[in-house]
Amino acid sequence: MDLGLNGRHAIVCASSRGLGKACAMALAREGCEVVINGRDATQLAATADEIAAACGRQPHAVQADLNTASGRAALLAACDAPDILVTNNAGPPPGALGDWDHAAWIAALEANLLMPIELISAVVDGMRRRRFGRIVNITSAVVKSPRLGMSLSTTARTGLTAFCKGLQREVVADNVTINNLLPQHIDTGRQQQMALRLMQERGISFVQARALQTKMVRAGRLGRPEELADACAYLCSAQASFISGQNLQVDGGSYDGLI
Repeated sequence: MDLGLNGRHAIVCASSRGLGKACAMALAREGCEVVINGRDATQLAATADEIAAACGRQPHAVQADLNTASGRAALLAACDAPDILVTNNAGPPPGALGDWDHAAWIAALEANLLMPIELISAVVDGMRRRRFGRIVNITSAVVKSPRLGMSLSTTARTGLTAFCKGLQREVVADNVTINNLLPQHIDTGRQQQMALRLMQERGISFVQARALQTKMVRAGRLGRPEELADACAYLCSAQASFISGQNLQVDGGSYDGLI
């Protein structure tokens, strides 16, 4: 299927590795001019070269910390008229209620609520004027299935979900859609971190921890980043113009809720 994205300009946040990298790769493969971002210059350059080799087009790489105003400004300066914005950022650490002081809550809100809101606010009016815009937020399955140990992530990302639900009502008539991808059990560095946490909590080996992770997934395996990325590319497509304000689970059928 031709997704109608050839020549479109896309910003993909936190895209030097993991889910962001997979989304940047998928959009570049569809013909987008992609701006990628990361804090580690070496990793960012390697990702840019990998995308260029796979897709035949060199992405524009911006080394920046998006949790800072200067980092966000640098990313926006690299693409002043984006057609597509994919927001993404590292999730806050899991823990217990007593682990989180005021600074931990503020850091989670800055990274997973205020950062994407500021980027969305900076680009959405231009998208409306040009009569095309696709905004996809990579959030988390915990938005629909809260767990106390993931409260930093749940709180920040649920706030982002609410903000975007209201905003999309105002912009969808201008062919600007806003949707959220809710990953769970995708085989990225985050899953490796969670496996290490299981090892410490239960006194088990890494292999056993990975087996426990797999057992939690109804599909019987961990997801691949490319599977989420293909969903992202579709939500950015011309064909997806009538899909907005949605939360798409990408979890191997693991969510038990009805809606």
